[in-house]
Amino acid sequence: MYLISKRATDLFISILALIILSPLIFIVSILIKLDDRTAPILFKQLRVGKDGTEFYMYKYRSMVLNAEDLKEQLIELSDVKGPVFKMKDDPRITKIGKFIRKTSIDELPQIINVIKGEMSLVGPRPPLPSEVACYTTYELQRLSVTPGLTCYWQVNGRNSIEFHDWVELDLKYIRERNYMVDLILIFKTVFVLFGSKNAF
Repeated sequence: MYLISKRATDLFISILALIILSPLIFIVSILIKLDDRTAPILFKQLRVGKDGTEFYMYKYRSMVLNAEDLKEQLIELSDVKGPVFKMKDDPRITKIGKFIRKTSIDELPQIINVIKGEMSLVGPRPPLPSEVACYTTYELQRLSVTPGLTCYWQVNGRNSIEFHDWVELDLKYIRERNYMVDLILIFKTVFVLFGSKNAF
């Protein structure tokens, strides 16, 4: 019953969010296109979901077009230890990109992934295949549930948290998850993400 109610909530909130946020979606899309008319508005990236299933996750494009190629030159400058790359002053980020990342507006297109069933509103963030390749057996437990837009990591420090602690928070969610926990995390996320100093 939990999984059925979780899926129903995912669909209801996602569709409602698309309707309510449609003016914002339209404005942000125009701003991104004006920033670089030759580049696409959306950025899709291969991610790993439940049980290792790969899918394309959508985001608003917040970086220059060749960002993935430039990543190799910056990999050693990551602000987070472990098999993840997070950089606070990433030179690949565009002007509009800084704003939409700071406010987490860049994550809005993932509502599409939620509607498709590839993601849920609440669950561990979906990792890159290159990150999963470096996971230990213990860390692979993160992939035992459907990934999500938000989880304990998002509301407890986000990018200021080291990867080991990030994994522990995800496993805590997997052990404790229920409908009420999901609702509380969704509620907290609304207040934490917009303008979070740890969003980059």
